[in-house]
Amino acid sequence: MAQDKLPLIKIVATGGTIANTPSGRLHAGEVAEAIPQLKKVARLEVEEVIRVGSSSITVENWLTLARRISEILAREPEVQGIVVTHGSNTVEETAYFLSLTLKTDKPIVLTAAQRQFTTLSSDSPKNFLQAVRVAATPEARGKGALVVTNDVINAARDVSKNISYRLETYSSRDIGALGFVDEDRVTFYRAPTRPTGAFDIARIQRLPRVDIIYAYAGADGALIDAALAQAKAEGLVIAGFPTGSGTPAMDDAVKRAVAKGVPVVMTNRGGMGRVTETRPTEHRPLIWGDNLTAQKARVLLMLALTQTRDAAELQKIFATY
Repeated sequence: MAQDKLPLIKIVATGGTIANTPSGRLHAGEVAEAIPQLKKVARLEVEEVIRVGSSSITVENWLTLARRISEILAREPEVQGIVVTHGSNTVEETAYFLSLTLKTDKPIVLTAAQRQFTTLSSDSPKNFLQAVRVAATPEARGKGALVVTNDVINAARDVSKNISYRLETYSSRDIGALGFVDEDRVTFYRAPTRPTGAFDIARIQRLPRVDIIYAYAGADGALIDAALAQAKAEGLVIAGFPTGSGTPAMDDAVKRAVAKGVPVVMTNRGGMGRVTETRPTEHRPLIWGDNLTAQKARVLLMLALTQTRDAAELQKIFATY
């Protein structure tokens, strides 16, 4: 009877290290059953949408995942929150995509792990438990998608994975965490201010192709030209130098791309701080990616291109989300 009064949390599984063992990847339900503390936090319903490592996640998977979560929220109003179990390599991108496309104030919490479920000092059980605790917390409502790992709550827009294998890999860099999951309580110290749920994907079958081009000393424009000519990219993101630029040769290639009607977003390969026009007299035909990492800017540009291709409107979108 006591558990009947607990909040209902839906686990939507995609695979990843959090459900992986040296002998193979487990069903998320098996992982949940192996964590008895969960039964004191929430009633769980587990559903597996896909079962892959996060390096295999595709844009099509994002569309499937977002639509399924939307269906759950529409058809099962008793569900109080969603936990998405995910691989670590791309969880930040999936989280941002869901934050931009899900129209709900219910908690959407993604979690991942650095160490396989049954290995020594695995972070998988604790991260799973903490994600459920956050999803069951009323204070988590209205904050967009969240990433919860290693006792820390990060906003989907801001978080990135920065370390290959150590547990403290996730950080929101110069923006900072939203809060923490301690043994006694879940505490939020701040809330995101950027809007969520702005993009309707109900009728979208595919998203425009957007490629990322990295800036480095001596880079020419060959990769930019190839992205358009061979890959047929409909948009480009430049992971530029920290001051928000590429090499002169890259700048020339960008001008060729924009002349063909392809929008180009400039971001900062260092990952911290805003990029903005610092050479206004040169009239660089760029969209400025604010403080988004290149991979987050790609997600936003793909979705933005389903609404507009006007450069001024795209710039407003990047200033807003």
